Amino acid sequence: MPEPTKKEENEVLAPAPAPAPEEPNKEKEAGTAPAKEPNKEKEAGTAPAKEPNKEKEAGTSPGKDEEDASPPVALPPGLGSRALERKDSEWSIGESPAGEEQDKQNANSQLSTLFVEKPQGGSVKVGENITFIAKVQAEDLLRKPTIKWFKGKWMDLASKAGKHLQLKETFERHSRVYTFEMQIIKAKENYAGNYRCEVTYKDKFDSCSFDLEVHESTGTTPNIDIRSAFKRSGEGQDDAGELDFSGLLKRREVKQQEEQPEVDVWELLKNAKPSEYEKIAFQYGITDLRGMLKRLKRMRRVEKKSAAFARILDPAYQVDKGGRVRFVVELADPKLEVKWYKNGQEIRPSTKYIFEHKGCERIMFINNCVLTDDSEYYVTAGDEKCSTELFVREPPVMVTKQLEDTKAYCGERVELECEVSEDDANVKWFKNGEEIIPGPKSRYHIKVEGKKHILVIEGATKADTAEYSVMTTGGQSSAKLSVDLKPLKILTPLTDQTVNLGKEICLKCEVSENITGKWTKNGLPVQESDRLKIVHKGRIHKLVIANALVEDEGDYVFTPDAYSVTLPAKVHVIDPPKINLDGLGDDNTVTVIAGNKLRLEIPISGEPPPKAIWSRADKAIMEGSGRIRAENYPDSTTLVIDIAEKDDSGVYHINLKNEAGEAHASIKIKVVDIPDPPVAPNVTDVGDDWCVVTWEPPVYDGGSPILGYFIERKKKQSSRWMRLNFDLCKETIFEPKKMIEGVAYEVRIFAVNAVGISKPSMPSKPFVPLAVTSPPTLLTVDSVTDTTVTMKWRPPDQIGAAGLDGYVLEYCFEGTDDWIVANTELIEKTKFTITGLPTDSRIFVRVKAVNAAGASEPKYYSQPILVKEIIEPPKIRIPRHLKQTYIRRVGEAINLVIPFQGKPRPELIWTKDGAPIDKNQINIRNSETDTIVFIRKAERSHSGKYDLQVKVEKFVETASIDIRVIDRPGPPQLVKIEDVWGENVALSWTPPRDDGNTAITGYTIQKADKKSMEWFTVIEHYHRTSATITELVIGNEYYFRVFAENMCGLSEDATMTKESAVIAKDGKIYKNPVYEDFDFTEAPMFTQPLVNTYAVAGYNATLNCSVRGNPKPKITWMKNKVAIKDDPRYRMFSNQGVCTLEIRKPSPYDGGTYCCQAVNDLGTVEIECKLEVKVIYQGVNSPGQPVFLEGQQQVLQL
Repeated sequence: MPEPTKKEENEVLAPAPAPAPEEPNKEKEAGTAPAKEPNKEKEAGTAPAKEPNKEKEAGTSPGKDEEDASPPVALPPGLGSRALERKDSEWSIGESPAGEEQDKQNANSQLSTLFVEKPQGGSVKVGENITFIAKVQAEDLLRKPTIKWFKGKWMDLASKAGKHLQLKETFERHSRVYTFEMQIIKAKENYAGNYRCEVTYKDKFDSCSFDLEVHESTGTTPNIDIRSAFKRSGEGQDDAGELDFSGLLKRREVKQQEEQPEVDVWELLKNAKPSEYEKIAFQYGITDLRGMLKRLKRMRRVEKKSAAFARILDPAYQVDKGGRVRFVVELADPKLEVKWYKNGQEIRPSTKYIFEHKGCERIMFINNCVLTDDSEYYVTAGDEKCSTELFVREPPVMVTKQLEDTKAYCGERVELECEVSEDDANVKWFKNGEEIIPGPKSRYHIKVEGKKHILVIEGATKADTAEYSVMTTGGQSSAKLSVDLKPLKILTPLTDQTVNLGKEICLKCEVSENITGKWTKNGLPVQESDRLKIVHKGRIHKLVIANALVEDEGDYVFTPDAYSVTLPAKVHVIDPPKINLDGLGDDNTVTVIAGNKLRLEIPISGEPPPKAIWSRADKAIMEGSGRIRAENYPDSTTLVIDIAEKDDSGVYHINLKNEAGEAHASIKIKVVDIPDPPVAPNVTDVGDDWCVVTWEPPVYDGGSPILGYFIERKKKQSSRWMRLNFDLCKETIFEPKKMIEGVAYEVRIFAVNAVGISKPSMPSKPFVPLAVTSPPTLLTVDSVTDTTVTMKWRPPDQIGAAGLDGYVLEYCFEGTDDWIVANTELIEKTKFTITGLPTDSRIFVRVKAVNAAGASEPKYYSQPILVKEIIEPPKIRIPRHLKQTYIRRVGEAINLVIPFQGKPRPELIWTKDGAPIDKNQINIRNSETDTIVFIRKAERSHSGKYDLQVKVEKFVETASIDIRVIDRPGPPQLVKIEDVWGENVALSWTPPRDDGNTAITGYTIQKADKKSMEWFTVIEHYHRTSATITELVIGNEYYFRVFAENMCGLSEDATMTKESAVIAKDGKIYKNPVYEDFDFTEAPMFTQPLVNTYAVAGYNATLNCSVRGNPKPKITWMKNKVAIKDDPRYRMFSNQGVCTLEIRKPSPYDGGTYCCQAVNDLGTVEIECKLEVKVIYQGVNSPGQPVFLEGQQQVLQL
């Protein structure tokens, strides 16, 4: 639990060194070490941290008395020692068990060490950087450990990460070491102090401390505004997120800003309206507005000398949520009665409110403070009282997920999202520094989903381009939003067109938006005419020119309005040339053998003579001296290929161009060669001396059809190939023969066309000629039912080199020859059940063995099999341990497995003591071969005789099992002392009524001296019901008790003798004294009187007093001498003599004199008190009345 501090929000000073403790047993009650004197803090800047081995001593600091709470951690500059000397100082804090938690963590660190390398202390100059490194061994860790960096005792540095603090972590896979780094950038002098690094993993914990020294230059301490006592570190500034650890006790660097007039927040609050207080607090970063308003009121307050209090309460206390606070006053007279009140209600002692008296001091502790504890408290002593305010502070709301820069287009919906540390937190949005106030007609909407806060902008425009920021009480985040026009997509661009004279020209384009545009030709606007039309329909734009002329040729451009995009197109009006390919035939194909020279001459025409360009695959063939070249003449063009190659095959293009136009033609040149080798062949089937080989034709046939194939084979260990055919094989399948079984072979293929023989293919995978196995043996019938037949057999005698893959079982009905395969997949086992057979039918069965070479000869069953189940009488096989009584203790599990036999499947019936078994208590599970009785937790009621009946048609078999569930016995019924003589006592008892469902095995006898009543065992495992106890001490008086025992153990209770046995000394007789009955009757008397009480209108009030008397007195409550009866506004309680009258939501009319009357047979007594009901008013009531600031209360007595 964090230690409550003054009203500093996030700025907390690291703990200063404490003096040696005076009383070690009081260390736990002190929250933190006391700070140094104020005049010394200015000189030192920061309090130096203690050495790591002295941290426990610095964690607690006792004062004179254990009631003294922790001193203020930080004070605003300017208050200095005067604030510490004042008794009525406005700065106070509560207590927190932070010291105890630190001691626990230090103890844990000794038990488990995780650090391989600990961060070491260091020094740095102002403005320089420094890095601290910690390493953790992860060899025994299943996941990444958790590490935290602290400054001082509890300042978590994770929330301070920013431009001055960076946290980094890496993992080395080879060494399995996590490296954690904390880098401080541009250190400031207030960063000096003690730091701590903690690492945790499941139940393991380790920590270490180190010091940072910052060498600073001498200078004057800047003045700090009183607002810094309430303002968060770096909030709303450019340097938000800086490491402002020191709070107000250390000197702070003031960022140079533009000169602005000094703003006095006090004057603003004094002159502002109450409705503007919250706006001023948010604008100037004030988080403790209530505290400032209280202090503003007390600035004018004149302290009065108190006769009852030597020291009064501080004006205000502040504590973190969940912390502990202590109120203390010192009385001038210790005999005065003190009462504590919260909002006018008296506080009673409880686990939350703890009262202590130390001499003249009266102390109240409030534990586990919550937000409802934030209220006014006061204490009364006699007729005087003093009050204070308690502020319960929640942690600041942090921005956990930052805003991200966003780009959008006009008209789109934009969402800016961030996450904060608390649900439904107060968050404000700004656009370029101005607050965004959403409204019903605004395009800005704010959505809140738990911790998520989303700013929604509907229909974004370019005006929405700005920097947006979000601000919370503990941080802020900003991002830029850029809104642009939607990019214009060209769905169909303009295309260049070449048209003949007199034809129509149509330029068409399509864009993604329905916008207008302009057409230009050679940079000049296009004007419509009878021959030229401009068409705009939706997103499509057209320019249509009828009867193309030479002057229509040019560069046309379409430009969309408001965009810088242009769509160009060229229009060319032509009179094309011609190419004469009559001499090449219909398919324009020229064939040449690889290695020969080709000279192809093509006649052309055109005026003026066109320029010819040869190309292949979009690559032009240049004129010159290359192997492939073009030669151009006025009336022809020639393609020359020297030494034709396979890759020269393809389509060659001729492009003719002159001033009038272009002509295109394509010629296919085919270069023929030997084919490519086929792909490696596959061996699809193998016999004892033969195989079947298949292959695919070659990918490239050499440009000429394949005429056939040659096949060769060789042994795998040999390098000599042998051709298997001398005549071409026209098919892609071949069957080599005359091979040796068990020898591995390889095969390869040659392809042949009109040009020649290809290179050989890759060899096939090695294969071995194999033979099938011999038939299976010993085929027999295993079992038969009305619809199934189960067969079993033995493996073949001879399996061979191919091994055995499985079996195929076939059957046919008597009188037919149609064999049906019983199994869809090969059977690996030598047993299989044929299902789905008609009852009373007869079948023949055979089985085959299958391997890589195929199926073997079948093995037949010698005769037909009748499909009809054979009846087998039932038989129960009771296990040996169940033939005698089966004993289990209460709570143990019972799991009995009873096997049986019988065909067809028997019918099973279980009974217990002649009645059917309740299946809700006892689970029965049956199978074809056994039945199981299962009881999860046995009880005494499960004991009995269990009968099992197994029935197959008319055959019946029965068996019985005795189950006994036992428990510990009850105590003996009666234990008596039969006789006492000397040092001996004779006892007798009767056996217990409940023997635990098993025989009593013995008794245990214990004795106890009447003075101590400590029991000692005298006799164990005693079998009789009477015993003599000897060697007793003379003069003592004894009691005896007896436990019963069976095989489960001793009884839970024992039976004790009603009388005691006195071992008296001889010759002395003891006479019991005679006492007279005491008279307890007493007249009623009030032990705690009623006290005059003030109540607040609308809040329940209670009146309390205490009374005693015998007989119990009757209580009557009266208001103004009138008895209160059957009034729902009053509730009366009486518990253990404490009488309470509760008045529900009183009004001013409920004020008056209340009386409590107590009556019994011995008398009547009354007591009275006065109740005043006060009304609380806020703000201005009417002209002329005083003005109260928001949060204050005015009490008027009616």
